[in-house]
Amino acid sequence: MDTKSLPPDRNILCLFDVDGTLTPPREKIDPQLDGFLQSLRNKVKIGVVGGSDYSKIAEQLGEGDEVIQKFDYVFAENGTVQYKDGKLLSKQAIQNQLGEELLQDLINFCLRYMGLIKLPKKRGTFIEFRNGMINISPIGRSCTLEERIEFAEIDKKEKIREKFVAALQKEFAGKGLRFTRGGLISFDVFPEGWDKRLCLEPLEREGLDAIYFFGNETSLGGNDYEIFEDPRTKGFTVYSPEDTTRLCTELFFNTPPNEA
Repeated sequence: MDTKSLPPDRNILCLFDVDGTLTPPREKIDPQLDGFLQSLRNKVKIGVVGGSDYSKIAEQLGEGDEVIQKFDYVFAENGTVQYKDGKLLSKQAIQNQLGEELLQDLINFCLRYMGLIKLPKKRGTFIEFRNGMINISPIGRSCTLEERIEFAEIDKKEKIREKFVAALQKEFAGKGLRFTRGGLISFDVFPEGWDKRLCLEPLEREGLDAIYFFGNETSLGGNDYEIFEDPRTKGFTVYSPEDTTRLCTELFFNTPPNEA
């Protein structure tokens, strides 16, 4: 959609998490929700902030680079990669923030720890290096959807990720690292302050009347928690993409946006 054809008075932003909020984890957006969001965009500005890298978000929310045309703002990797109106604003690198020595200590510790975990299945890509974070997956990110679900059920009972994070917090106490869960099979490691609130810094300069944030991991330890609790946003917890549609319909199609 050409932004020139949109109403000029859209001064509220609806900011969405991706996995569990707009799509099932790592799956593509439903065409009905995709269409609904474009209808919503005629009333308010819309944006996404995800922990995944840009290529994954783009794959889930469109074809090619459609995502930066469909959304007014796209924040990948917790906002360390920022797009507005289809153009790249900025990109930060975790190695510049943490330094090579700490990065290698972290990666080596994770590899040793995962080598001791016994699971029904292990696949590949246990550590994924991104611009703004390191993603750790005990089963490996290349697992199938069925294997992903199987691991998630085991993780609920045995708390594999929770114990892993506790070990990391003990080993790297005082090193300026944060650990948050997200999705079904992994957790993220990033510098203190590099959570999803990063995206609020450029948004504060936009002169918006309000920022509505929608996410599913809004409890303590979830990767939506900090931005959900931030006083600069009006936070809403959702439980599925269908729930997101329902809530946005109630807020913006049954009530004038400035009265929501």
